[in-house]
Amino acid sequence: MLRILLINDTPKKVGRLRQALVESGFDVIDETGLTIDLPERIEATRPDVVLIDTESAGRDMMEQVVMVSRDRPRPIVMFTDDHDPGLMRQAIQAGVSAYVVEGILAERLRPIVDVAMARFEADQALRAQLLERDSQLTERKRVELAKGLLMKMKACSEDDAYTLMRRQAMSRQQKLIQVAEQIIATHEMLGV
Repeated sequence: MLRILLINDTPKKVGRLRQALVESGFDVIDETGLTIDLPERIEATRPDVVLIDTESAGRDMMEQVVMVSRDRPRPIVMFTDDHDPGLMRQAIQAGVSAYVVEGILAERLRPIVDVAMARFEADQALRAQLLERDSQLTERKRVELAKGLLMKMKACSEDDAYTLMRRQAMSRQQKLIQVAEQIIATHEMLGV
């Protein structure tokens, strides 16, 4: 059963939405009207999904969503009455997985949450790929720097420097990046 943190930022009664969520098979673990402590509330309750019901998401709410998306990522569904395409883009960029305008029908809740979770998972996978690519690029740059330093120190060709680094890595059972970092550190220490 999915655990839902319900944020109600509207003057409407939240009971109707809570009841619809329960009838749709969700466990509403907490509900509040305040979003000023959203990251802490998420840390305390550890919901599977955050559902926000608001007439129009303000700047403070968007800042809270950004902090959650950065520090404690969760699928976030926002129900709103605001049709503004700019606000919709801002919400999506902040980390909202599903932005639903006009009305909450009980029979639509399950598919909306399912779509939000699928979108969230896809976004998280893309972020992980980007981080991995960034890491690989950084490692490649460091290996290239070390290779250049080794070429200067040993007065050898690029291929020879790379071969020396690979041999060192294999003989010490290290990764190439570890050997590269050792070469860079030695160069910095000796000031060669």
